Amino acid sequence: MRHEAHTAHEHHQHTHHEGHHEGHHAPAGASWSMAAQATLHCLTGCAIGEVLGMVIGTWLGWGNVPTMVLAIALAFLFGYSLTLRGVLKAGVGFKAAVRVALAADTLSIAVMELIDNGVIALWPEAMDAHLDDALFWGALAVSLVIAFLVTTPVNKWMIGRGKGHAVVHQYHH
Repeated sequence: MRHEAHTAHEHHQHTHHEGHHEGHHAPAGASWSMAAQATLHCLTGCAIGEVLGMVIGTWLGWGNVPTMVLAIALAFLFGYSLTLRGVLKAGVGFKAAVRVALAADTLSIAVMELIDNGVIALWPEAMDAHLDDALFWGALAVSLVIAFLVTTPVNKWMIGRGKGHAVVHQYHH
């Protein structure tokens, strides 16, 4: 059943989602597979931004707070950019595409960043680990996994209500 939902999601997105949004039974259209895909998409942008921000901050010799601020800002930037790229490819104008990306990703990225950075901040000595320390990469990997696990139900809830990545699905081919 999970595979069928995934196949329907990928191959019949326009028909599948238009039918769900015409009625008021949107929660039935929010599968765990769909939520996991949306969260993985978000995680990709967040991870790129996080790692890049930490590398840049560490390379510049910045302290923990400015490095974390840069990593979070880049996580949002890359998260929005991945969505924006797909929506622009669908032929949507830039201003409308930005609105779609903001609507689709803001809560998901915010939850992911809160959990991800919270885990790292609370992990003993993780904030002081350097790029060449296994602790740095291990804490980052574990924090991203936990963030994925916490954010997936949030995305399922949002998609089920026609929000979040449900907004983006109408622009997929």
